[in-house]
Amino acid sequence: MLIKPSTALRNEYNSISELCKEKQEPIFLTKNGEGDLVVMSIEAYKYREEMLDIREKLLSAEAGRLSGAKTYTVAEVSEKLRGLVDESI
Repeated sequence: MLIKPSTALRNEYNSISELCKEKQEPIFLTKNGEGDLVVMSIEAYKYREEMLDIREKLLSAEAGRLSGAKTYTVAEVSEKLRGLVDESI
């Protein structure tokens, strides 16, 4: 976990920006010794958002499965995909 005082953001912006990009993880900023902000690169933020979106979809699919939603075997999915590919050719 990377922790910096909030004054570092003002005084060392370029080095903090580079550190965020290099480490691909958030930097926690403190103010008066207490946690205040989290800073991360845009790439790390986008990746985190994509992972959260995938996790949400997986949890939704699992909840559906547990509540009795219809499921498909690998063979059924493969057959359906082959049919879709054959139709588009």
